[in-house]
Amino acid sequence: IDLGRVKVHEADACLVLANKYCQDPDAEDAANIMRVISIKNYSDDIRVIIQLMQYHNKAYLLNIPSWDWKQGDDVICLAELKLGFIAQSCLAPGFSTMMANLFAMRSFKTSPDMAAWQNDYLQGTGCEMYTETLSPTFTGMSFSQASELCFVKLKLLLLAIEVKPDDGGDSKISINPRGAKIPANTVGFFIAQSAEEVKRAWFYCKACHEDVKDENQIKKCKCKNFVGGLMIHSVLKSQEISAQITKGKTNGVANTKPGGPGGVGPAQSSLASGNKGPNALKKNVSVKEDGKPSMNGRPTNKAAVQQKSAKMEVGIADDQAKDFDFEKTEMKYDSTGMFHWTPARAIEDCILDRNQAAMTVLNGHVVVCLFADPDSPLIGLRNLVMPLRASNFHYHELKHVVIVGSVDYIRREWKTLQNLPKISVLNGSPLSRADLRAVNVNLCDMCVILSAKVPSNDDPTLADKEAILASLNIKAMTFDDTIGVLNQNGGANDSLSPLGSPIVLQRKQGSVYGANVPMITELVNDSNVQFLDQDDDDDPDTELYLTQPFACGTAFAVSVLDSLMSTTYFNQNALTLIRSLITGGATPELELILAEGAGLRGGYSTPETLSNRDRCRVGQISLSEGPLSSFGEGGKYIDLFVAALRNYGMLCIGLYRFRDTANAFDASSKRYVITNPPTDFALLPSDQVYVLQPFERQQSRFSFSETTV
Repeated sequence: IDLGRVKVHEADACLVLANKYCQDPDAEDAANIMRVISIKNYSDDIRVIIQLMQYHNKAYLLNIPSWDWKQGDDVICLAELKLGFIAQSCLAPGFSTMMANLFAMRSFKTSPDMAAWQNDYLQGTGCEMYTETLSPTFTGMSFSQASELCFVKLKLLLLAIEVKPDDGGDSKISINPRGAKIPANTVGFFIAQSAEEVKRAWFYCKACHEDVKDENQIKKCKCKNFVGGLMIHSVLKSQEISAQITKGKTNGVANTKPGGPGGVGPAQSSLASGNKGPNALKKNVSVKEDGKPSMNGRPTNKAAVQQKSAKMEVGIADDQAKDFDFEKTEMKYDSTGMFHWTPARAIEDCILDRNQAAMTVLNGHVVVCLFADPDSPLIGLRNLVMPLRASNFHYHELKHVVIVGSVDYIRREWKTLQNLPKISVLNGSPLSRADLRAVNVNLCDMCVILSAKVPSNDDPTLADKEAILASLNIKAMTFDDTIGVLNQNGGANDSLSPLGSPIVLQRKQGSVYGANVPMITELVNDSNVQFLDQDDDDDPDTELYLTQPFACGTAFAVSVLDSLMSTTYFNQNALTLIRSLITGGATPELELILAEGAGLRGGYSTPETLSNRDRCRVGQISLSEGPLSSFGEGGKYIDLFVAALRNYGMLCIGLYRFRDTANAFDASSKRYVITNPPTDFALLPSDQVYVLQPFERQQSRFSFSETTV
């Protein structure tokens, strides 16, 4: 009756929100899933977007007969996204803040009476994610050419494109893909300040706008209609015609590499590279046929031999084909090829006591401080560890994860973690300084503070008491056993206080002061963010995104995921993009495997699964050293963007900058996030750059594999 009263059958969509502060997340999810069943029962074609607390309850939605994500039904799993954001922050500190600001719909107002860093930060919070069809001018370009053109000419940041496979399957989103040509009418994913700006990508026409200097002058032009109309409305959509039109149009910009008319990532594009006569095509197809049956059994050598003889331009690099020969005897990745995998280990094998931990040389690892009672609801630690185990990292690049907390609780979570490599558990308390010293918290790359305890009903401010105490406890610690930290600086920077010293330190040297340990604290209640930082002057009523700990990426609250509901409603693809960016590559196929409940399955490496490693990942590059350091000395952001994209295939998406750039005695070592800075933004040597970097096929110790343009 109530559904009838609100006219559900006429509604555009139905949004089901979860109570994030509930006592029993499983019961809350069960009730909401029943609500969805009831809504779908009443009107089976309505679009439903539901918030779920727990990842393992996602599987039940797939059982509802009329649940269909192709119709726009979607689920926002708070545990999966929250822990995914935090995981990406372990790889690129502050990334969670950047992503949260991208999908929160708000406009920014800068003012002269604010600190300079706040104005820079606020300009970034006004950026959002939009989708727009690319104009015919882009057809046939490679992704990096298109992205450069968008950034330099149109002042837009193109992140990803939607790729439709040739066999008419489901389209998928490729983030900063390598080697793919852009087919006609491709949808692009942009970061921009307004939907108005993104229209430029659709209006841009090489013939009319080649010489336009002011990006605001790029509007609809006459010749555009003719070409666009021809391509969209006529039935003659075959590749030949669009290729001829664009060849005339782009004067052969596209003829840089042989390759298909745009496949989905390397696996398909290698099969689609049919520009080399019928023979090559036959070979390529036969590889596919041979590779297919090897999914179940061990792959035959025949496929590997043909793999080498078919000399594919796109797809698997030679050294991956070499890997393939010896990797086929053991399983290193899960059956989808998206994550590193290891045979199940008993939790006893991974438990360290304090002495063992102190004896282990832990360095550059991730410390997870976990507060939980033995009967607390599961938070799904798998969602935190899996993005850190994505297969686009080489094995030696994986960061060791050390969980400090109650073993009784972790034992209940262990079934979901037992197949992921490099995990240790220290049975202790995150509030015990001895335990924190034992796991070398001062040498870690990130310290994550989580609580699985149920928030009590009495006082919302007490919900985060453990997390706040733990983070203040670490900040108050000092470490004297750090290996030669201060003599690292040489005589040049004697004026710097020890507090300011991490600015010039090598990353791995560790901090003397706990305040410099990279940390991210998960909060249940937004207003508690005021207690995290003693030296900030945040008013208790400040919105979370304006507070200093959030701007610096050291705090994350699940409430920021609420705005994802409206983003998903307006733009369904945005959620898919965010999910693939932060889960490290969870696919619908993988979700079905996990829904079985038996955990991750290992798989033998086949050319198909190995090619799944070739996807980009989030990273952070320093401008103080390395190949891009020349831009740190007063370079402009636009020059850095173009150089990184041309030479290394890396897409720059933002900066992580010191709040106090002056070398003052009391300079803070805090950084804040600048999302997609303006093109003429001046860079500093101490800046870190957020990049989407392609998978490095060569096993190298974090070097950018040099490529010629």
